[in-house]
Amino acid sequence: MNNNYSSRIHTVIHYIEKNITQPMSLDMLADISHFSKYHFSRIFTSMMGVTPIAFVHQKRLQQSIVYLRETDHTILEISSLCGFESISSYNAIFKKHYNRTPSVVRKDLKLNKYSNIPLQSSNMVEEISNPLRYYEGNNSSFLRRVWNMNVEIKELPDYEVAYVRHIGSYLETRGAWSMLGSWAELNRVTPREQFFIGISIDDPGVVEEYACRYDACVTLPEGFNHQQAKHAEISYKRLSGGLYALFPFYDTIDKLAITYQSLFGQWLPNSEYDADDRYCLEFCMNNPLDDPEGKCKIDLYIPIKRGSL
Repeated sequence: MNNNYSSRIHTVIHYIEKNITQPMSLDMLADISHFSKYHFSRIFTSMMGVTPIAFVHQKRLQQSIVYLRETDHTILEISSLCGFESISSYNAIFKKHYNRTPSVVRKDLKLNKYSNIPLQSSNMVEEISNPLRYYEGNNSSFLRRVWNMNVEIKELPDYEVAYVRHIGSYLETRGAWSMLGSWAELNRVTPREQFFIGISIDDPGVVEEYACRYDACVTLPEGFNHQQAKHAEISYKRLSGGLYALFPFYDTIDKLAITYQSLFGQWLPNSEYDADDRYCLEFCMNNPLDDPEGKCKIDLYIPIKRGSL
């Protein structure tokens, strides 16, 4: 793995450990890592196997177990000492992780029923504090050769697009595409001359599935008159061009998330590039409904820039 990426992730981990009681945001952690704010969560999650916020929660929970076992601080005091926003937030996260409330665990710890809870938590966090050792050593050169055969660096122009915004699961975007397709046909924006592009705006590892935003886009010919093609559900914007890493994807749509994870967790850390603050672009190269296996053919473009650190 690129030592640059590994050291930047470890810098974030070190900051979290030293400032566990302080408020933290994704933007703050992205600044510390010197990764793109837009792509930081994907990079961290792909390399660590857990989202940045989940990692922060695990560290805070680990510390809270120590307080529960070794002090007489109230639950409210412990929640504050460990950096949780409120006692209700602490209780909810704690119960989700340990399937018990802090009060019940404290009582059981005093009776030595769960004396191994801190060890379990510590082992778990220590385990995820060593990013993807599988991809280091002998495997890294093999993976690099595989990715180099499939990833192509390309320069894309800016695109003017019309789009329909879908909010919800990335596996249920058919309605947005149907609406956009009808509009495009009505306005003679044909796939032979233009591109259909999907944009998965949010990282589903951070944003709840029901709140994920997705734009179904079609590029527009030069001089296209927006005013004459008004539609209540159609919006317009410009997609920034520049340097991109192209990976050709051909599989069922549910596998696309794994491809994102692989690119951000394997290819980027072993490349000479950083992710840039632009959208990833999913150029739709076929209609899955016409594919004999129902697979999607997508040219996936990851925005990149030369590594700066």
